[in-house]
Amino acid sequence: MPFLGQDWRSPGQSWVKTEEGWKNFSSDDKNSNDSDVSYCKTEDECFQENLLLAITYDMAAKKRRKDFMNNNAKIPYFHKEKWIYVHKGSTKERHGYCTLGEAFNRLDFCSAIKDSRRFNYVVRLLELIAKSQLPSLSGVAQKNYMNILERVVQKVLDDQQNVRPIKELLQTLYVSLCGLVQDMGKSVLVGNINCWVHRMENILQWQQQLDNIQINRPVSKGMTLTDLPASLQLNIMERLSDGRDLVSLGQVTPDLGQLTEDRLLWKRLCQYHFTDRQIRKRLMVSDKGQLEWKKMYFKLCRCYPVREQYSETLHFCTHCHILFWKDTNHPCTANNTESCCKPVSPQGFINLFKF
Repeated sequence: MPFLGQDWRSPGQSWVKTEEGWKNFSSDDKNSNDSDVSYCKTEDECFQENLLLAITYDMAAKKRRKDFMNNNAKIPYFHKEKWIYVHKGSTKERHGYCTLGEAFNRLDFCSAIKDSRRFNYVVRLLELIAKSQLPSLSGVAQKNYMNILERVVQKVLDDQQNVRPIKELLQTLYVSLCGLVQDMGKSVLVGNINCWVHRMENILQWQQQLDNIQINRPVSKGMTLTDLPASLQLNIMERLSDGRDLVSLGQVTPDLGQLTEDRLLWKRLCQYHFTDRQIRKRLMVSDKGQLEWKKMYFKLCRCYPVREQYSETLHFCTHCHILFWKDTNHPCTANNTESCCKPVSPQGFINLFKF
């Protein structure tokens, strides 16, 4: 039913609630109480303004204390369950609960680098993130990434092992940041530019520490590699999957240098990393009519990606959509859990969190 009369809430009239009900103020009463009302309004407005300022200052102080604690915290929160639920077909809202920052904590990457079987996997993952995923990292993911990287560098300095791959990782990260920081005005990176500049200074400091590292010769009274027969030495060299390790090994002694020049050793290394079609496209023949397998290997490395091999990788259960380490359990309801679990490469790990 339409309202035909004058609206009692219309402007020009003031209504006050009393014990007898709502009453209309007359113009005389309104004029006589103008000064009191204006004074009350001014006092009320001042009180509300002071209250708002106090709340704002309190929130700002809490935020400063929280940021200070977060910046100084080097130990992340550890979860009992070493797995994370990832659903590829979910929406953006649902994907917000399984980000890279959450995965770093859930899968306990800080402890994973202490395991020699997982170390190369984590380093390769950090390298891929440094190449292409830095702009997509949230603030929490950035802190977790830098904390893991700091622990990796500290482990290398303590153990004096895996120096070269960590140098390459830091160089890749620094070059990527140099290109991204120049575009900070375009909102390429999340966060303040001063934070990223400080992180770049830390990277330079870590690089200097790795350059100044002095690898001590281990004191051993037992049998060494050079004491073994040549056939066993070649058998051990065949287990190396990186040609640069063979070159470094050959620089230790002249005898090892002669063994590392074995043509069959480099041939098997080429056949392990590359297909026959790729090898045929990059054939190199010496003056004696023999294939230069060593030169072909490094040429193929510049043209094609090498085969990745890890002692232990993350696994993804296609039945329950859970990402986990192989030696840890996860709540799976499938009858045959082994058929549902598939290994995940470092690039596959990053693809799981793209949406």
